[in-house]
Amino acid sequence: MSKTNIIFIMSDDHAAHAISAYGSRVNRTPHLDRIAEQGMRMDAVYCTNSICSPSRASILTGTYSHVNGVSSIWTEMDYRVPTFVEVLHGAGYKTAMFGKWHLGEHGVSAPRGFDAWKVFPGQGDYVDPEMIDEHGTAVVEGYATDIVTDLSIDWLDSLGEEEPFCMMVHHKAPHRPWVPDEKHAHLYADGSIPEPETFFDDNESRSKAVRGVHMTIADDMGADDLKTEVPEELRGPENREARMRWKYQIYMRDYLQCIQSIDDNVGRLLDHLEERGLAEDTLVVYTSDQGFFLGDHGWFDKRLMYDQSLQMPMLMRWPAAIEPGTRSEAIITNVDFAATFLDVCGIDAAGALPTSQGRSFLPLLKGEEIADWPDAMYYRYWEHDDPIHAAPAHYGIRTDSYKLLYFYGAGLGVPGASEAEFEPEWELYDLKSDPEEMRNVADDPAYADVRVDLERKLAEYQRHYRDEPYRGPDTPRPDWGPYDEELFARVQEYVAGIRSSS
Repeated sequence: MSKTNIIFIMSDDHAAHAISAYGSRVNRTPHLDRIAEQGMRMDAVYCTNSICSPSRASILTGTYSHVNGVSSIWTEMDYRVPTFVEVLHGAGYKTAMFGKWHLGEHGVSAPRGFDAWKVFPGQGDYVDPEMIDEHGTAVVEGYATDIVTDLSIDWLDSLGEEEPFCMMVHHKAPHRPWVPDEKHAHLYADGSIPEPETFFDDNESRSKAVRGVHMTIADDMGADDLKTEVPEELRGPENREARMRWKYQIYMRDYLQCIQSIDDNVGRLLDHLEERGLAEDTLVVYTSDQGFFLGDHGWFDKRLMYDQSLQMPMLMRWPAAIEPGTRSEAIITNVDFAATFLDVCGIDAAGALPTSQGRSFLPLLKGEEIADWPDAMYYRYWEHDDPIHAAPAHYGIRTDSYKLLYFYGAGLGVPGASEAEFEPEWELYDLKSDPEEMRNVADDPAYADVRVDLERKLAEYQRHYRDEPYRGPDTPRPDWGPYDEELFARVQEYVAGIRSSS
């Protein structure tokens, strides 16, 4: 019996509500939709720390940030806990990684457990990017999304017929600064992209810390993002609404054009699998490292525990085991991926990856029930008041009906976090009556019992995952991974210059 192969395609900052299989109002993604039509659409997959490097570390290791040491985009992987890729490699799988790594490319942090790898340094560039492999650094001509797919297809073609494989196809797109390729430059360019219903949310019921984030389209999206200056007639507070609408069309045009290249290249890869006769026994996964605000609540970026940022799209096709056109509404997190991938390959995660904090959802893929599957997920964002976005540190719990967030407002020594302390604040949302999370009911007497129950569940999940709740400045601080202090200092200086000039 042949072993199951895995192709794990991950983009960066691709919101589920920009995929037509999830009902997108702004674009169409026919090739991603193929995965959903021929497999399963997962409707409640959430990241445990909505930011690039931490999410990637959690996916690889099956652990939360306080366990794997990668708390912020400034921290790098030090392999204090093993990865599912290392386990598969040790079990005889051929393994490869192409594209965005963002966990450190040198020394202890370099990709490990791969037979072949070629990755972008840091965030990478869209056009003619530098790429790093075991031989060094070189410029690769072309567009990043095409390059990653070319490398992936070439590696597949180098394998023997009976060699099982696990290949990570990790795209840079559609990460900021949203540079599309020429082929898609004509799309979404007529200025008619629909605005989200919450576009002009004043966020008045939210915590003070959230109202202070530097993630607004109107005021925080600059010329580097737009590739042009704001016209004089749109400047000033009196023109804020018009300026916001103008910026949104440019932002979304570029963002969606980047996604269209991903969709095309996913189609290339799916076609190649079928041509090679590999589709039946290959699990194809499409996801993003987290969600993204597409003008929702007036924002761009991620980090915050609201659903547009929290939700990860996840489409899975495996003809040998998954019924076409199925859906799952079970609450799953990126910490569950590692155990599931090992289980798919016939490896017991509990024995092979004992550090994992996640559980396999393989039975769910097969249409089976798991009686004791969790009815909630735990989230924690550590990079408090970072120099670019000023998003506050917080943790919270989400069930299918409610969401409780605690903005504790302290950096706790996290690389890249501020040492400034904010007054702690709570938020609570009724997701059934208020799915857009517009009305904070944390202090509403009608929700007092709900809040008590959620606070109890939050404490229960923190104990389960061995995460220390915030108890003031003396709260124990985890031992974080290595980070580039010089790079962080340069970013702080750059951002300070932007803010002083504006």
